[in-house]
Amino acid sequence: RGAVSPVAAGWAPGGGGGCGADMALSLGEGGGGSRLRRQLESGGFAAGEYVKQLSQQSDGDRDLQEHRQRIQALSEETAQSLKRNVYQNYRQFIETAREISYLESEMYQLSHILTEQKGIMEAVTQALLLQADRDDPALGARRAAAADPFLPLSAKDAAANEEGRQRTLTTLLEKVEGCRDLLPESPGKYLVYNGDLVEYDADHMAQIQRVHAFLMNDCLLVATALPNRRGAYRYDALYPLDGLAVVNVKDNPPMKDMFKLLMFPESRIFQAENAKIKKEWLEVLEETKRNRALSEKRRLEQEALPRPAPTPPESTNPFDEDEDEEEEDEPSAEEEVVDLSLEWIQELPEDLDVCIAQRDFEGAVDLLDKLNEYLADKPVSQPVKELRAKVDERVRQLTDVLVFELSPDRSLRGGPRATRRAVSQLIRLGQSTKACELFLKNRAAAVQTAIRQLRIEGATLLYIHKLCHVFFTSLLETAREFETDFAGNNGCYSAFVVWARSSMRMFVDAFSKQVFDSKESLSTAAECVKVAKEHCKQLSEIGLDLTFIIHALLVKDIKGALQSYKDIIIEATKHRNSEEMWRKMNLMTPEALGKLREEMRSCGVGNFDQYTGDDCWVNLSYTVVAFTKQTMAFLEEALKLYFPELHMVLLESLVEIILVAVQHVDYSLRCEQDPEKKAFIRQNASFLYETVLPVVEKRFEEGVGKPAKQLQDLRNASRLMRVNPESTTSVV
Repeated sequence: RGAVSPVAAGWAPGGGGGCGADMALSLGEGGGGSRLRRQLESGGFAAGEYVKQLSQQSDGDRDLQEHRQRIQALSEETAQSLKRNVYQNYRQFIETAREISYLESEMYQLSHILTEQKGIMEAVTQALLLQADRDDPALGARRAAAADPFLPLSAKDAAANEEGRQRTLTTLLEKVEGCRDLLPESPGKYLVYNGDLVEYDADHMAQIQRVHAFLMNDCLLVATALPNRRGAYRYDALYPLDGLAVVNVKDNPPMKDMFKLLMFPESRIFQAENAKIKKEWLEVLEETKRNRALSEKRRLEQEALPRPAPTPPESTNPFDEDEDEEEEDEPSAEEEVVDLSLEWIQELPEDLDVCIAQRDFEGAVDLLDKLNEYLADKPVSQPVKELRAKVDERVRQLTDVLVFELSPDRSLRGGPRATRRAVSQLIRLGQSTKACELFLKNRAAAVQTAIRQLRIEGATLLYIHKLCHVFFTSLLETAREFETDFAGNNGCYSAFVVWARSSMRMFVDAFSKQVFDSKESLSTAAECVKVAKEHCKQLSEIGLDLTFIIHALLVKDIKGALQSYKDIIIEATKHRNSEEMWRKMNLMTPEALGKLREEMRSCGVGNFDQYTGDDCWVNLSYTVVAFTKQTMAFLEEALKLYFPELHMVLLESLVEIILVAVQHVDYSLRCEQDPEKKAFIRQNASFLYETVLPVVEKRFEEGVGKPAKQLQDLRNASRLMRVNPESTTSVV
């Protein structure tokens, strides 16, 4: 009788061993709690045996109830301890995950920088080897033979080898639909490597599709498998090797044997069949890129070599000699030679490589400006074209590095000023449009990250204060930095306005989700909108007014809030009307009466004293007083939310609310038979028509700036109703 069940005590059945009477009696001692805890934690504890012994040794229900309470207290204490430990571990896990994310981003950036440095050093080494080969052709031939023991023995063998490679490429590409027009046939194009891969989503690491990749000596073709056709593919994408970067992805089971391809501004992740194939892909991609860069450099150097002028055929015309003499007497403008033997011009390509490798972007752009200034008034001769080709390659590399500096994948710390260096150099390179686009994308990612990291805790108004501070401060800093960086590029300001509108839409989404979707009260929503408007006005300091944008984005949610609160007031008024007894209010104490006077005075009712009686009586109905306070509160909160697009919604809501009270008073006047109650109803009607409605009309006109004809018509119609209160037909 009254025994504690094992489930109620938090015990699990099972276990071996027994518990003696001393275990049960120990609960009454001073250290019973700790001893009980040790008993429950012991490995040989048996719940059923313990309860059986406890029941036998107990003197009655009171002992069992005390045992039950102690065990329950111990269970609650254990549960609270577990909750605290779980919460602490969860917080530590979140902080650790955030730090790991930051570290992963920095390691990715470091890996990309090291890859760039490696490519630059290899290019410099190849350039030095080519220079040595030109100085000593015999040494170059020996080095080439040692590097490639499988060189063709004759031109005939080389032609056969080239023809075989092209035939293989043609055979494989016949299986790919839609690539014929995208791959023009060229004598130097051949297939290097191909194989099946699986593509994964870069954000969620979810499998997307199976693809087949064809690596050629100058590009990479990605094709997707066609369903129900074995060995047939459809064209998906084509990437030149010049703009392709390969990054190894660290194995993280079950995600393994993966590598990433970076093609600005996108990236794709592929998974190989096993680790060996992944290694082959990485090695062959790097080797093919290196060979491509080397062959391109050799081609440019071959084109730069001076070619002997063709010898014109001897003419048998005797008059040609006179014409030749005349042409020799007239100097040609093309004979002007541009002096490119200056030391700084000869070393310019190498100096640009060094500046890019050392991330001295300003120095690189200074060198380019110096060259452009020197060649501004010089004719475009063949040596100048060759020099331009070398410099343009470095300009492209410098642009790629600056673009990567502004990409959202980089660390977003440091604010908008951290992007000034890269933006200014891109503008100097004539890439102001690209600089503007990348700068705004970088700032959009920074703003979105800052909003996402805000914790939703505490009151809604506190969160909105934090949200507005973070967003509008970031927007103001971005606008000032944009004005500094693009001061001379007026065409970019329209892009900033478009960006500001999209950022405002992102802010309003977060704002509405917290304020309107969570069904906050109208007063809280009004305060939150007021805070957002005040922060938005700060942008006028720099000549940017986005108030109309925030109005346009919030109008739908504010309309819904006004209509919802209107429905609540109408339902509450109807409920009070259904219980109306038409009795005077007795507030019982002078303090309560004084408080009601203050409330009515704050609502704008200045003549409320004429409706108060002796002691603590008020010569008005509770329903009319409550309706007055609720209607005026609704009007005050709605005016905080007001802007022109909400004029009709607010006006129609007020009319609907007032009609409920007016119709109720009209109906009561026509139906009440008791003369005393009828006189009391007329007094309430007089207060409603002559005091409340004018106050509502006046306050609406003050808040909006113009009178409301609908409210005037409603008051006039009510006056007609009061002329003939005995009528059985409602005028309203």
